[in-house]
Amino acid sequence: MVSAKCFASVAVAFVSMSIVEQPAHGAGIPNFSGLWGRDTLLLEPPESGPGPVARITRNPDGTRTPTGVWIGDHTNPILKPAIAEIVRNRAVGSLSGTVVPDMHNSCWPEPPPYVLGVHFGVQILQQRDEVVLVYLLHNTVRHVRLNASHPKNVTPSWQGHSVGRFEGDTLVVDTVGITVAPISTVDTLGTPHSEALHVVERYRMIDGAAAAEAQRKKGTIANLNAYGRGDIDPDTAKKGLQVDVTVEDAGVFTTPWSARVTYRPLIGQWPEVVCAENPFYLGTSEAIPAAGTPDF
Repeated sequence: MVSAKCFASVAVAFVSMSIVEQPAHGAGIPNFSGLWGRDTLLLEPPESGPGPVARITRNPDGTRTPTGVWIGDHTNPILKPAIAEIVRNRAVGSLSGTVVPDMHNSCWPEPPPYVLGVHFGVQILQQRDEVVLVYLLHNTVRHVRLNASHPKNVTPSWQGHSVGRFEGDTLVVDTVGITVAPISTVDTLGTPHSEALHVVERYRMIDGAAAAEAQRKKGTIANLNAYGRGDIDPDTAKKGLQVDVTVEDAGVFTTPWSARVTYRPLIGQWPEVVCAENPFYLGTSEAIPAAGTPDF
């Protein structure tokens, strides 16, 4: 019997090989198809205005600095008081060594904006009527119907219902109907969402040198071996891909907020990566079970 996760892995491979014809590009419409990557996690802050909850730690003098622990800044003014308390409690758990099960470490499909902040790469397959986004890890495959509308009554799903359209050289993706559950959050820091979550992504090509600078400012993870993914192409003559995200959820946030993700072209093949549930540690081989004593 083939498991659901095995079937999903096969489906990803099939999508990658078969969706190659009738691209949705022409006069004035760019072709985003290709392999895109970055060597960092989480969302980039916007150029101005309210931004996402950041991963921080507080020093004894009250200052805040980035941290490797999954601690969210519960003082971000975008959070309503009850939501700020949820993020604070999640941070307390992280400091104690607890890793709460979430969509990523439990291998569930990930919606935007979560999916944008937690993957090191995306493969885009652009067709006449649909854009497919295949993320580097797990069974996360998103289908964006072009020039379509949301149904009047959207049935909630893990990735939500996404429709897209081109506005000049920009692909605009609108997503609603994202499932609400204990493990469904908008980020890896435990920020929840309600049924009202509405996410808009705007994809556009940018100057290669500007993309390289944006990635430099965000920082990189040293000695990154992103699940067998190819390296970032160092050629800044090649265009980068930037995604501007706007998030609205009146049940959780005091105001709409925005963020950004910057990709650059990848060199090499797209790896096949299988997810294994691991609610105890995120993104490392350290949690692989090991016998403390010999079996014989």
